[in-house]
Amino acid sequence: MKATRYYNWLVLILILAMVSSASAVTSVITRHNSGAEFSKGKTDKTVVTSTGTIRLSPHTQEVDTGDWLSDVWSIHTMLTDADGALYLGTGPDAKVLRYAGGVISQVYPVEEASAEDANALDTSILNEHVFAMAQDVAGRLLIAVSGSCGRLVRLDKTAEVVFEDERVQYIFAMAQDADNNLYLGTGPEGLVYRLNAFCQNPEVIYDARDNNILSLIVRDGMVYAGCDQRGLVYKIDPQEKRATVLYDTDQDEVASLLMDADGNLYAAATSAAAAILQLKAKSNSMQNAPGRPENGNGSGNGQTAAAINTANGDDDEEEEEKKPAKQAPRPPSAKAAGHIYKINPDGFVTDVFAEIAVFYSLIDFDGKLWLGTGNQAQLYTVAPDTEEIAVFYEDTTSSQITSLLAIEDTVYMGLSNPARLVQMDKGFESEGFYHSDLIDAGQPARWGKLAIEAVIPDDGEVLMASRSGNVAEPNDPTFSDWSDDVVVTDATDLNCPLGRFCQYRLTLKSGDRLVTPEIREVAAASVVPNLAPRINAVKIQRSRDKNKPTVQEIAFSASDQNNDTLTFSLDFRRLGRSGWIQLEDKLDQPRFEWASQTVEDGRYEVRVTADDYKSNSAATALTGCRVSDPVVVDNSAPVIADSSITIDGHSVTLLLSVEDALTMVGKVQYTVDSNDEWIATLPDDSVYDTRSEQFTIVIDELAAGDHVVAVAVSDDLENTLYQTFEVTIQE
Repeated sequence: MKATRYYNWLVLILILAMVSSASAVTSVITRHNSGAEFSKGKTDKTVVTSTGTIRLSPHTQEVDTGDWLSDVWSIHTMLTDADGALYLGTGPDAKVLRYAGGVISQVYPVEEASAEDANALDTSILNEHVFAMAQDVAGRLLIAVSGSCGRLVRLDKTAEVVFEDERVQYIFAMAQDADNNLYLGTGPEGLVYRLNAFCQNPEVIYDARDNNILSLIVRDGMVYAGCDQRGLVYKIDPQEKRATVLYDTDQDEVASLLMDADGNLYAAATSAAAAILQLKAKSNSMQNAPGRPENGNGSGNGQTAAAINTANGDDDEEEEEKKPAKQAPRPPSAKAAGHIYKINPDGFVTDVFAEIAVFYSLIDFDGKLWLGTGNQAQLYTVAPDTEEIAVFYEDTTSSQITSLLAIEDTVYMGLSNPARLVQMDKGFESEGFYHSDLIDAGQPARWGKLAIEAVIPDDGEVLMASRSGNVAEPNDPTFSDWSDDVVVTDATDLNCPLGRFCQYRLTLKSGDRLVTPEIREVAAASVVPNLAPRINAVKIQRSRDKNKPTVQEIAFSASDQNNDTLTFSLDFRRLGRSGWIQLEDKLDQPRFEWASQTVEDGRYEVRVTADDYKSNSAATALTGCRVSDPVVVDNSAPVIADSSITIDGHSVTLLLSVEDALTMVGKVQYTVDSNDEWIATLPDDSVYDTRSEQFTIVIDELAAGDHVVAVAVSDDLENTLYQTFEVTIQE
């Protein structure tokens, strides 16, 4: 391994930000340092991992298959023989192609032996598919043909049908045990068959309630099967012909199964309908939980929780008797995506990967799980021990990666729609690109420097270019042209025009195909010129505290797009006047109590001014203000403009004309001879709705003698006038 250079210029860019803030502008550092953030960008021959790195992707190239795949929709399955030859099982015409030494040929149907005659199809196999292949004990190719009638074909010099059953239309999976017995997963009746090593004596070892058995594995005499409809994982005892359910995945299909050397079973469960409905939803597969596992021994050693010694435990204490394993709680919204579940030998289940995609093929290679998906033809790698996830490859021509096969250091990908064969080597691409997601400054901004934290090989480099615009669509023609690529050897200027949105492009290069630059963090600085603060709303109302009848409560809200510290000043003026009178200065809270008895009654406006001088220099500080709606200051009670009293025997009639200069008359009450019980009365028109009201108060059955009638007259603000009238009733 050659020496590498470790770049960490993030401290420098922070210093630049501090210098910028001293010059009365707001500097913002945008950091991309997680898989979730990096995965929002676009990769081209680069890989984004869930741990937050960008690397060159493994080297890939399409295998030249001539015209052999021109009439093929899908490469369903692949198989290699002892000589390293690669076999492709396809559809919809049930072709099997052999690729070896750079030469491809058709081996089934055997009548079609030449490329020139590749399109002269045997009509008997139209609309049939090869979903599974294997080799028998003699190394002969076994081809599972599915269609109107499922059958197992053994290929030697001729093609011989060695199994068929009227109950079988589809053979989706094949597996072999240590004695070379062959197991078939079939449909549409959900039957699992066992044939001996010579493909004879077929018998049903399990009849599932499901329609189709899609995946099979045989290990230590047990058969593991994945089905459709209910998405169950079965464990089948072929001798007893009995099955138990290891896990109910809550997906529709268990498309693929594999088992590692420690006996952990991995089930790739998928729900095509759910994936199609949610393709527009944001993916969370690159969102890692904080931290990482300490090592790779935590979940693959077959121990239960009771078998782990704690710091203060007794090493000699006997292990507790193991209880039957319980299923782990199902993850929430399981049908929202495909999932890979890990089922350890004790039956405990862990959800190790989830993505909104259709899952097709799962293999174990180079210490990782490799998963082929659709409908964006993405190849994921999942490291269960370290929880690292990466999109290792994405095809822009085909829609699905339907089959995977590793031969030595090469991974072959069988793609569909259209069908293509792609091989991935162990080395890296020599050059790759990463286009970031748009960085939004919120306002047109000046863009400063970009810095990276990276490990770069001595014969590698990273180049950067940038562009900017004012719409949230990078393909908009108004975006600026890309700046010239510049080798990143220090914090580097983002040479793009003033704009709200900025996008950077990184070019990763390596002269050694065995090493790659690895970018761990990108930080970009933007500077938004100082913007004036804004008063969003001003509200004034009389205090709700009965002990403060003359206080006006002033409340307001403010905002500042630079997040500056704001202070406020309040001014008032009587409506119709031009000059403002200061009420309060350097207020730091968005509220104030105005003692309005200090001014005469009338209609007033209040102006609230926000100032950002605390976060800016005297030359760049800005203010913003807002004037309230007119508010009535009325601390005076209504007046009785006119009154008269008429005495008729023992009855008194009091006529009142009540007026208020600013607010409506709100309430009139009276009492006789200082009685504690006040009697309310209504205006003559029965409605309190104007600033002037007429009242007729009739008091009957007064005793002879002198009496005092007290009247309380209030406006709508509860300012109250009290007045008395003296009357004498004759005998």
